[in-house]
Amino acid sequence: MAILKIITAPDPILAKVAASIEKVNDDIRILMDNMLSTMYENRGVGLAAPQVGVSKRVVVIDLQNDEDQEREKGFYPLFMANPEITEISEVTVIAEEACLSVPEQRISVERPKEITVEYLDYNNEHKSLTTSGWLARAIQHEKDHLDGIILINYLSRLKKDMVIRRLKKIKKLAA
Repeated sequence: MAILKIITAPDPILAKVAASIEKVNDDIRILMDNMLSTMYENRGVGLAAPQVGVSKRVVVIDLQNDEDQEREKGFYPLFMANPEITEISEVTVIAEEACLSVPEQRISVERPKEITVEYLDYNNEHKSLTTSGWLARAIQHEKDHLDGIILINYLSRLKKDMVIRRLKKIKKLAA
């Protein structure tokens, strides 16, 4: 499996709405596998295809320290194609989030506590999942990427501009 390059803000691909896929075929599975390797390599817990320069509605998630012990049930890693959130709770939670495409930043975001999401899995099977907590937050965060929304979009204009300047400086130093 290949390690892909992580695209960082303010790259324009991160602001695009990603294209739906028709089915999870071998090409999409290769993409998913490479995304998973890339996510692990960068010590992330979720990754969306636009973050590796592919404008497709594909997400991988592995909450290595999930309190619900889902790992022992063979739940992770979670592969999602065309995820659609079909239900959200009225109860919201504010928590800090980080993002591989917005390095060295932690931003507080208010999100629904519980969601139901429908998606195609690694084997092209239609799935529905109702979840809460960290997994619900991770799914919402990654789905945002598919809709052209990144973490800094939750900031005020002034704070967003400051973060973008910082990110450009980090990119420049890394080049």
